[in-house]
Amino acid sequence: MRTDAIVISVAFGYLALLFVIAAWGDRRAEQGRSLIGSPTVYALSIAVYCTAWTFYGSVGRAAQYGPGFLLIYLGPTLAMLMAPFMIRKMVRIAQVQRITSIADFISARYGKSQGLGALVALIALIGITPYIALQLKAITVSHAVLVNYPLAPELSLAEEAFWVDKSFWVALVLAVFIILFGTRHLDASERHEGMVAAIAFESMVKLVAFLAVGVFVVFSLFHGPGDLFTQVAASPELVGALSLEAVPGGASGWVGMLVLAFLAFLTLPRQFQVLVVENVDERHITRASWLFPLYLLAINLFVIPIAMAGLLLPAGNPDPDSFVLTLPLSAGLDGLPLLVFIGGLSAATGMVIVETIALSTMVSNQLVMPLLLRSKRLHLSSQGGLAGWLLGIRRVAIVLILLLGYLYHALIGDSYSLVTIGLVSFAAACQFAPAMLIGLYWRGATGRGAALGLIAGTLVWAWTLLIPGFAQSGWLNDAFLEYGPWGLSWLRPYALFGLEGWDIYSHSLLWSLMANVGLLVGISLFSRQSPVEKTQAALFTEAMHPGLIESSLWHGQTTRGELRTLVTRYLGAGATARVFADVPNAGPDDDWPAPPDLITRAEQALAGALGSASSRVLINSLVRGEALDLESVLSILDTTSETLEMNRRLEQQSRELAQASEELRAANERLRELDRLKDEFVAMVSHELRTPLTSIRAFAEILRDGRDLPEEKRIHFLDVVVLESQRLSRLIEEILDLARLESGRLTLTPQRLDLVALARHSVDAVHRLQEDRGVSLEVDIEVDEAPVIGDPDRLEQVIINLLDNAGKFADDDAPRVRLHLTPHKQHYRLSVEDNGPGIAEEERERVFEKFHQIKRHGAGAGKAKGRPRGSGLGLPISRGIVAHLGGRLWVEEAPKLKGACLVMELPAAPAETAASASPP
Repeated sequence: MRTDAIVISVAFGYLALLFVIAAWGDRRAEQGRSLIGSPTVYALSIAVYCTAWTFYGSVGRAAQYGPGFLLIYLGPTLAMLMAPFMIRKMVRIAQVQRITSIADFISARYGKSQGLGALVALIALIGITPYIALQLKAITVSHAVLVNYPLAPELSLAEEAFWVDKSFWVALVLAVFIILFGTRHLDASERHEGMVAAIAFESMVKLVAFLAVGVFVVFSLFHGPGDLFTQVAASPELVGALSLEAVPGGASGWVGMLVLAFLAFLTLPRQFQVLVVENVDERHITRASWLFPLYLLAINLFVIPIAMAGLLLPAGNPDPDSFVLTLPLSAGLDGLPLLVFIGGLSAATGMVIVETIALSTMVSNQLVMPLLLRSKRLHLSSQGGLAGWLLGIRRVAIVLILLLGYLYHALIGDSYSLVTIGLVSFAAACQFAPAMLIGLYWRGATGRGAALGLIAGTLVWAWTLLIPGFAQSGWLNDAFLEYGPWGLSWLRPYALFGLEGWDIYSHSLLWSLMANVGLLVGISLFSRQSPVEKTQAALFTEAMHPGLIESSLWHGQTTRGELRTLVTRYLGAGATARVFADVPNAGPDDDWPAPPDLITRAEQALAGALGSASSRVLINSLVRGEALDLESVLSILDTTSETLEMNRRLEQQSRELAQASEELRAANERLRELDRLKDEFVAMVSHELRTPLTSIRAFAEILRDGRDLPEEKRIHFLDVVVLESQRLSRLIEEILDLARLESGRLTLTPQRLDLVALARHSVDAVHRLQEDRGVSLEVDIEVDEAPVIGDPDRLEQVIINLLDNAGKFADDDAPRVRLHLTPHKQHYRLSVEDNGPGIAEEERERVFEKFHQIKRHGAGAGKAKGRPRGSGLGLPISRGIVAHLGGRLWVEEAPKLKGACLVMELPAAPAETAASASPP
């Protein structure tokens, strides 16, 4: 039963749970066991970007403008893809300079200017107040829908006094939460670990709640996405709403909304807080750069199905912003709508908590503190007493900011949808982008240019977006929206300078950023920077330069006692003890000069509590001298650059030496291998030559000593001597050929020849020998002519060698050899196969090694029917000859005879021209 008491009890119970999580996170931090020291928690804290606008408003925008809502999430996705380069630089600057907010960041970049910091804080306060009002409106409307369904929520909200308005009490409860967990420490640059842990938990709650209602709609109200989109396709109005043309402003609307979301993601105070100030380890950015876009994909997965379902089904409430609630309510459910309400409450409260902390820090450090520092009474305050003052100022600011958001919600909130209110604040936050991003990379940007650009851009934003909101709410006469002020149509807020046809947000962003960037760049080009501004510009633009973090930027003089007294007055004894931890006996009466690094440390501690501009004023009031000027900073950079360059060169030389050493080691191994091969070659040659020489000598001695030998024996022995002499001569010739091949001195006479004729001539040369061995020789030539470029004698030597080898290793009982010549692409292939046992795959390359002999297996191994074993040089020589002629020689399995097959491939000779072919 959805009674008001139950809903309120669940809501405040959930807020109490956030209190518990935040308290647990703070306690773990005090024990040194941080809950937020995880890249996953960091990515979930960034999801504070997904506010009530995402939870409710995305569905409403999708129902009106189709896929245009996705641009609000494509912008942050693009920003996170650049995070390892851009956001990492911002984080490093914030850690070094103890930045507390985006106002402090911009102020520090432009010479720690108090005026510029105050301007940024004021613009943020004006621009973000509507966004806080959006969250309060979402909580109020969702509560009214949940309790009063099917009545319209306006009926329950009309004419309510503020003390019975639920959003008023939610604002007060959040104020208590933020005061307890957002202002526990004076140092605003310290992490709010309990608050970040609570925000990460809320990110999971709103994701689970939205996915739950999405699954319910798609698979319970409909029979899956196919059924849903089939019904959508049957409605021409809904099909048109899903088209790209439904995006307001067309192509300009697409680009404008993408740029708007990209810049706002980086410049919204709450996003700067979680992205930069609350980052505990810049290495977390790497995982967050893909995990956060994945989160955005998940939470938007069911936006279009829910929007289409809300338009298809009568849900009792025509407001598309409420479809997330009304669809499960229309099905008669109680638990799921309550979960959805808690998810929306998570989305809204998470944003309000972080945004209010960021704004209160800016109000305290940039608006109030500069005024208080001018009070002599404040400077004469007792030691440590100012710390309580500062925390009190910050807490009062929190309450006032939330009440201001509530006031905007009560007066104007009903005039705009959730998305409209959010986009107004987005466009305001984008005004910080030029000063922040240009200043991050262009050293020449000046504070004067940044200030004038901010003022101009904000005025244009206010004229084109903020003031029309008051007119539409009835607080102003809305005639100027249609006709322009004083009848000047070119000043119409929604068609400035006659630019019509654009959506109002892209229109406002274009003119405001043109004014902002134009003045920033133009004024900077024609104005000079102060010494401090030059120094800060160098530190920001060169922030990724190693060596600056440890460098002191002061060379003024003061005593350690005076410095300690100053820090104690504003930060208290505990913080002062940490600053002076490594300085012995540094009491109020210590007259020893304070070293530059101690002054820098004291300034950073003050900056964490008061902001960089105020800390600068305080240190300047004490230190006699100046901060390092630009030349000194650049000198540090140059020295570090020279060291880095020297290190880089040393590393490069080390790599080159290591590579040279490796090459020498490889060359040495190669020489050893060659020496081993040489020894093996000499041993094999000696063995091969010794065998015929031994035979010749033995039979010659027999002929010399055996005078009584029979004539037939004598003739037989002489025949053996002649055969062994021929074998010896052939072996020597092969060794010489091999030596010529390996030295590149083999003489070849390339000419155009017919491989068919050469193959037939080679077959005729060995035919008689093969017949004597009992080998059956088959010839299969598929072409009439095979023109190639080659040396006829050497090629014939190769073919005869292939035929001879095949005959030796054919089958012992019925030896067969087949020569096959065929064209293949732009080549000719001549293969010689036998029907022997074949050559194992691991042996097919080794047969081309010098003196390598294939072992025959089975009966008749060694010699088969008078077929003698070769020297082992024929195939290596043949491969070398073929390679010199641009061809290849390899072994494969015989396709026909199933034994071994040696294949020679030569490129076809180019066709002869008519002139060369004709007779002389």
